[in-house]
Amino acid sequence: MFVKLVNVVFYLSMINQFLQSSSQILNFTYNGFHRPLSAISLQGIATVTPTGLLKLTDTTVQQTGHAFYTLPIRFKDSPNGTVSSFSTTFVFAVHSQIPILKGHGMAFVVAPNTSLPFSSTSQYLGLFNITNNGNDTNHVFAVEFDTIMSPEFNDTDDNHVGIDINSLTSVKSSTAGYWDENDQFKNLSLITGKPMQVWVDYDGLTRQVDVTMAPFSENKPRNPLLSVVRDLSSVLLQDMFLGFSSATGSTMSEHYVLGWSFQMKGNAPPLALSKLPTLPRFDSFEAKSTNRFLFILTEVMAKLLIPVLFIFSLIFLVRFIVKRRRKFAEELEDWETEFKKNRLKFKDLYRATKGFKKKDILGSGGFGSVYRGVMLKTNKEIAVKRVSNESRQGLKEFVSEIISIGRMSHRNIVPLLGYCRRRDELLLVYDYMPNGSLDKYLYNSPELTLDWKQRIRVIKGVASALFFLHEDWEQVVIHRDIKASNVLLDAELNGRLGDFGLARLCGHGSDPQTTHVAGTWGYLAPDHIRTGKATTATDVFAFGVLLLEVACGRRPIEIQNTERVLLVDWVYGFWTEGNILDAKDPNLGTEYDQREVEMVLKLGLLCSHSEPHARPTMRQVLHYLSGDAVLPDFSPLDLRAGGMMLGIHNGFSELGTFTCGSSIVDSILSGGR
Repeated sequence: MFVKLVNVVFYLSMINQFLQSSSQILNFTYNGFHRPLSAISLQGIATVTPTGLLKLTDTTVQQTGHAFYTLPIRFKDSPNGTVSSFSTTFVFAVHSQIPILKGHGMAFVVAPNTSLPFSSTSQYLGLFNITNNGNDTNHVFAVEFDTIMSPEFNDTDDNHVGIDINSLTSVKSSTAGYWDENDQFKNLSLITGKPMQVWVDYDGLTRQVDVTMAPFSENKPRNPLLSVVRDLSSVLLQDMFLGFSSATGSTMSEHYVLGWSFQMKGNAPPLALSKLPTLPRFDSFEAKSTNRFLFILTEVMAKLLIPVLFIFSLIFLVRFIVKRRRKFAEELEDWETEFKKNRLKFKDLYRATKGFKKKDILGSGGFGSVYRGVMLKTNKEIAVKRVSNESRQGLKEFVSEIISIGRMSHRNIVPLLGYCRRRDELLLVYDYMPNGSLDKYLYNSPELTLDWKQRIRVIKGVASALFFLHEDWEQVVIHRDIKASNVLLDAELNGRLGDFGLARLCGHGSDPQTTHVAGTWGYLAPDHIRTGKATTATDVFAFGVLLLEVACGRRPIEIQNTERVLLVDWVYGFWTEGNILDAKDPNLGTEYDQREVEMVLKLGLLCSHSEPHARPTMRQVLHYLSGDAVLPDFSPLDLRAGGMMLGIHNGFSELGTFTCGSSIVDSILSGGR
């Protein structure tokens, strides 16, 4: 028994030592990469030639190649410790198929994984992409050998070496070259196809990174090409992986590594340069032929084509400028000077929406389309509504009303940032609401739904906005298009009332007449359809339908057995049968306040009463929703018979219903949607 126990302890000890050693590799040396390569993994177009060359890229365009040492290297003695000293050296070569046209470069890289799956080609060198470039979460240290000058990364030139930390914008860079024994700087061209040796050293005490390079077979220069003091402890994790990354662009190029060694806490072992595999013989005749052809072509173009090209370029430039000016042309009439601070430039909106692309459409309707955009100067997300305006009649009055509404400030109203007028269309600019409109969370078994607490918060927010419009602002604002698609949700899922394209204003206590009906079927009050008058009570009717939508998860009008069924009648049917809660949305689940849901359903029926004077004001609605007042006790018979005025109208004596005249938006939208 004792002998067996000793054997178990021995084997456990061996396994523990193996596991520890697997993440504590101190050094390795590759004098050529001869198969089998058990510790080197290849991705992308990277291969190993039969002669032992590590070929990161071939002549394929727009591709990446990666090669990593698969065993992890322990750079820190503890996860929160400092990075220990390390050193590496390697021999590489870059060959361009057309010598006068440079391809893209390569990099030595220290990364948290043995792959870079989301990297891009061309100027990104297979390291990063447009999204993650510059992110501290990359945990990547690299030394790049770049043969293309990319202004977006502040590159030194098109033949440089750079030290990169989490970004292709190098912390320090220099033209490729070395310092000879006389301290004279000698340039090195990276694309000659000749091998060059590189040394990368990091001192864990001084935090100094040195990058040194020299022609093949020459000794390591005394002075490094690049030297910078940077503490890599916040960049590198405890265990990291080493390798090489490269990418091609539109020009064909090849990237080779001939040999490689690495050492933790010491100098990298020297490479046996005589044992390194030789590079293939590059066809110099092809290069000479190419150069001669290009030279002759250049001569011909200089004598014959350049004048013609200049004339065509001039014509193209003039046409481009004229077309561009017409594209962004705007008219500013005298009456618009008072709204100058609210007017935005069409050019800025065009760029913000990237040309009003279809993929950026947030919604469409009879009014036009709404596009998502980002203002370039402020980086602010916006929603741009393009309204067709075939009639110029009353445009000044319409803009005046829009700007007046834009002066409103309420937490449950989508802010109007400004407007733009161009040719025969009007553009209204709003704050962008990241969670979209309420309707997409309600109908047709949505992927995302709202629980009851979220729904009642949305309802209260819209009610608060309507109370502000009807009673608490300097003028009375009749919205005229309250519906689920016009209720937008911000980042915290708060309900915000938007789309004031059909809204109209009037003074408190005024009663102008109109006979024009505008809005959305299913939300239109019978008295609005009958008389054409838009009132605060017609807004309350639409809000009542919205209450039923939110509680039931159904549209105001639905088709059942080829017949149209009104949501108000559908809920009323459940109530007459004594089971009104059966009308609730089944997606609510079981966690909800039954009394609150029942109250909202009955309040929705009350608000959508056929008689306008029987509907509560938004002040009263807020009291019911907040619990400051109890909903009057009334029966389905009272509601249907219209006897409510006698039975439950106590306390409704101060209705304060206002009617307002038609807005110019009626002519703009040709009678609503």
